[in-house]
Amino acid sequence: MAVGLFALTRLLGAAAVAVVARSAGKQPMGLLGRSWDSLWYLGIASHGYGRTLRFPPDLVYSDLAFFPLYPALVRAVSALTPLEGAPAGLVVAWTAAGVAAWGIYRCGELLYGRAVGTVLVVLWGLLPHSVVLSMGYTEPLLTAFAAWSLYAVLRGHWVRAGALAALAGLSRPNGFAVAAAVVAAAAWEVWRRRGRNVSHRLWTGAALAPLGWTAYVLWVGHRKGDLLGGYFEVQRGWGSTFDLGRGSLRFVRHLVLQGDRLVFATVLVIVAAAVVLYALLLLERAPLPLLVHSGVLMLIVLGGSGFFESKPRFLLPAFPLLLPLALALVRTARARPWHATVVVGALAGLSFGYGAYLVAVADTPL
Repeated sequence: MAVGLFALTRLLGAAAVAVVARSAGKQPMGLLGRSWDSLWYLGIASHGYGRTLRFPPDLVYSDLAFFPLYPALVRAVSALTPLEGAPAGLVVAWTAAGVAAWGIYRCGELLYGRAVGTVLVVLWGLLPHSVVLSMGYTEPLLTAFAAWSLYAVLRGHWVRAGALAALAGLSRPNGFAVAAAVVAAAAWEVWRRRGRNVSHRLWTGAALAPLGWTAYVLWVGHRKGDLLGGYFEVQRGWGSTFDLGRGSLRFVRHLVLQGDRLVFATVLVIVAAAVVLYALLLLERAPLPLLVHSGVLMLIVLGGSGFFESKPRFLLPAFPLLLPLALALVRTARARPWHATVVVGALAGLSFGYGAYLVAVADTPL
């Protein structure tokens, strides 16, 4: 039921995009499958790495900034089916989104029961930027590996958790948040047992977790001639740095004092809401791996500078942030069902309307 409800939310969201796109004279499938980062991934899938664009004064956009697992899967789908390019990318993304929804449900069910697991998935599908889950982007893939890795940690399946974390690390730059969660949980378990009777499977899982992310970063470093710093040089070329949030604060100051586009104001509200939700997650005493995973993703968003408008997208894999809302909505549904229905309906309207605006009207990088 949870996966079915998630699929319904995304179908309705895609339908909203289609209606708005058609009214604007645009092709919906082109917008979903060939927008912004999707074009870079499709280029890697078709031709491999090696594309670089230069913009004055000092921007150097290299495709080495994009991690390899998603384009590899797109290429595999193209080789095994009649689909090529954007349709293959959408198949990978949509399949990953469904697997992610299933994994999110299992995490919620394990911790708080079926109702919370189902509501958690629905809320994830109705986030303001959930339209990205219907596009040829890598957030569905990362969330799928993250959800199932965290579920494996919660069940004590360490090797599986580590292997899935390694795959998460090959999906996106912020995929190392999953490895951090697995390693932190393993370290806590070792400390709790005072180092006694620790299974070799725990050590194996902890060792596997960071391998995917580390391998790609070192490969890029080797290719750039700077083993440890090459990948971060590539990110700086895109204008993406970790400066403890100084660049973001300067932009927020500009936004507050001078104003700017609706997209940027919405981003500010979403990031502020995420901070509040993380505080509530801490008060809820959520399991350590969920706190570490979401905390690392929050740290990247708050401390990183670059594409300010992309910050909500970077938070999509941080689904544990929605647990306090899911718990509250389930309590509301049991006491006042119509109140919960109105809340979900309002969230759906905002999600579908804003998602269609982002993709078909705003013309802003996601």
